[in-house]
Amino acid sequence: MSRALIETGSCNVDLELRPIEPAWIIEGNPVSRSHMLSISSDGTASTIIWSCTEGRFNWYYDIDETIMILEGSIVLESEGMPPKRYGVGDVVFFREGAHAKWHVEGHVKKIAFCRKTNPVLIGFMVRVINRLKKMFLSPGERRPATLMGAS
Repeated sequence: MSRALIETGSCNVDLELRPIEPAWIIEGNPVSRSHMLSISSDGTASTIIWSCTEGRFNWYYDIDETIMILEGSIVLESEGMPPKRYGVGDVVFFREGAHAKWHVEGHVKKIAFCRKTNPVLIGFMVRVINRLKKMFLSPGERRPATLMGAS
């Protein structure tokens, strides 16, 4: 299947129910919904719109995730990090392996940019290939996007 080189979308889409792992819920009855906006050709990066109603829960990250709050607010807490409130326009980066306690105040809607981490050796090889491409291709031949999302 061929994919378009440029895809467009909107943050105003119908979101599908995506329940939070019940064992992660600390307090309340948070209801989460999401919609996949895009996914990279190699499957290592995606963009997701996610919303959630009020509640407190743990979240464990098995990928790198950068979020920007679009609506509402949250209070995040993690080991070595005191509770802090984040609202509209705030950006937070969670590394693979992170654990955070979320307290959704009323509701929250975020856009999430997710990336699966490549093993160290593969990441190194991708950086070498991209550096060689920059050295040997003329500016008109260069493609600004890098191989497998690495820089």
